[in-house]
Amino acid sequence: MICAGLLLGLAIRRSEPSRFWPYGTFFAMPWRMRPIPVLIGVLAHAFRWEAIYVAGTGAEIGALVACLVVGVIITPITDRMRLPFADLAFASVVSLMPGVFLFRMAGGIVDLVGLGSKAPQELFNQVVADGTTAILIILAMSFGLILPKMCIQNLTRSLLQRRG
Repeated sequence: MICAGLLLGLAIRRSEPSRFWPYGTFFAMPWRMRPIPVLIGVLAHAFRWEAIYVAGTGAEIGALVACLVVGVIITPITDRMRLPFADLAFASVVSLMPGVFLFRMAGGIVDLVGLGSKAPQELFNQVVADGTTAILIILAMSFGLILPKMCIQNLTRSLLQRRG
């Protein structure tokens, strides 16, 4: 659906597929805010690669670690500067979206439908594995971004109530 939407949008606008679109354009983000998710995203990817290659975790845990880092860093920034958390947090980790797993799963489903009962068991297993991996990465990203925000906000409220 992503590919279809992109091609349809390009056809309607009669744009060239190679035309440059600034990163923040997709998030309707002011120019002054654009360095924030880029820098935090770089740091998040460093933690992700460390989790995957040094600690030997899978892509799911790597995404969780990266998103936890983003959630912990971006929550105080967005609260203090009164910026939209969702925009900055997701823009920092959007490249972690499991597109490759979703596209492979979709291609495998098309192959399964085309082959019917002649489809090999390995193809079915790969479709299930790709779909499961994609779902786990998306869940890890969701929890990784939201849990730090909730914990930090609850801690901040508790501290403010004790002072007041």
